[in-house]
Amino acid sequence: QVQLVESGGGLVQAGDSLRLSCAASGRTFSSSAMGWFRQRPGKEREFVAAISWSSVMKDYADSVKARFTISRDNAKNTVYLQMNSLKPEDTAVYYCAAAKPALYSRSAYTSSGGYDYWGQGTQVTVSS
Repeated sequence: QVQLVESGGGLVQAGDSLRLSCAASGRTFSSSAMGWFRQRPGKEREFVAAISWSSVMKDYADSVKARFTISRDNAKNTVYLQMNSLKPEDTAVYYCAAAKPALYSRSAYTSSGGYDYWGQGTQVTVSS
């Protein structure tokens, strides 16, 4: 079993930066792909970023590419999402997700169905 706890959300202005953290418990963390998703008001949950266990493979949604960076520290069982140049349309609840250990698959890990464990989410609000 893996438990995920997100932190770092808040209220910021357009153009600001935030770093989200996701602390994971469970001995399989270092072998698991991790992802960030978000759910904007009135919208379905959508993919934001994913990272393989080794950090070699990373994927991003087009809407955040070049602004957001996903990273992880396996020694700390933590995955991060650095968000720069935030826009009002980035306002959402951000969720951390973990997959069971497997070979990295872009098609799997850019979809919510590729993940087995989810955090409770952290609110990010970007004002204009």
